[in-house]
Amino acid sequence: MKQPMTRRTGGDVAQFLGTIDDIARRGESERLIRIMRRATGKKAAMWGPGTVGFGSYHYRYATGREGDWFRVGFAPRSRKLTIYLMSGFVGYDDLLSKLGSYERGKSCLYVRHLTDVVPAVLEQLVDRCVAHLDQVERDLGAVPRMSAMPPFRPGRR
Repeated sequence: MKQPMTRRTGGDVAQFLGTIDDIARRGESERLIRIMRRATGKKAAMWGPGTVGFGSYHYRYATGREGDWFRVGFAPRSRKLTIYLMSGFVGYDDLLSKLGSYERGKSCLYVRHLTDVVPAVLEQLVDRCVAHLDQVERDLGAVPRMSAMPPFRPGRR
């Protein structure tokens, strides 16, 4: 079976951060590392050449495809930070409405600068994502496709 293009590489995160020319973007990346490490209890790891991820989970699709992926992560792009919350956003409207200025994909938040979002709300989103993935993995044994992801059930960590 074909290997995913993005996978844990063993690259040096500090060395990667050192390649970020924009000092503000480098500082934002360091702040995201602190937030995500606290939420996951895991060290930062390189997933591909430009993505920093934390922790991992096993996914399994109905098609039989399966693999491992990071729980939360980010990519410090030049125009926007891409923040990956791999639980998706079903049941997250309460927090997203208070987050600030961002764009959203299926499991990504795109923000120009961390100052555009409310830090405490971002931390809550990261915490909820980790708890959500823990919950789904415990209940189902693996994480399904985003379209089949059950909603987060508060109080069931």
